[in-house]
Amino acid sequence: MSIYTDDLLTVTFTLFAVIDIVGSIPLLISLKEKMGGIRAFQATFVSGALMILFLFFGKSFLKILGLDIKSFAVGGSIVIFLLGLEMVLGHEIFKSDKDSKAGNVVPIAFPVIAGSGTLTTVMSLKANYEEWIILTAIGINLLFIYIGLRSLNLIERVLGEAGLLAVRKFFGVILLAIAVKIFSKNIAAFGH
Repeated sequence: MSIYTDDLLTVTFTLFAVIDIVGSIPLLISLKEKMGGIRAFQATFVSGALMILFLFFGKSFLKILGLDIKSFAVGGSIVIFLLGLEMVLGHEIFKSDKDSKAGNVVPIAFPVIAGSGTLTTVMSLKANYEEWIILTAIGINLLFIYIGLRSLNLIERVLGEAGLLAVRKFFGVILLAIAVKIFSKNIAAFGH
């Protein structure tokens, strides 16, 4: 295998692990029910656009807003924490807006799919890999995201109501843990 193939595989799998579309499926099913549906193409397109924008303009954009990557990560972690809390407790924090257009952008495209971890990773990969490799890896991951979003009804039928409830609560706890980890890793910077 060529060095480009190795780099492409590394970047693709790195993004796949950080995006974690498979682990997000219970949350996405929960959001789909609340919003009355998810527009798979729109959510995939917006998350892809965010990743590409952050690849080229991420650091400058945050700098213009007077933010750094750590502040951005803390903000994203709070949204993820609230989503996890909602899944575990079964109480609605994000009010259901039957207009699924807005929900496809926040919280689905950001921060669930293209969250602070994903966007920070995209910016970090730029230091070690060529832009075309990162863009190709983003494209491959967008395909997985789209397939995952389109398969939510099938997954929901396979799991059934009881299975879905158990999986939702389990992944809610995982989301809480991820949010706490992101928050604690980045909050320490504010004291300095």
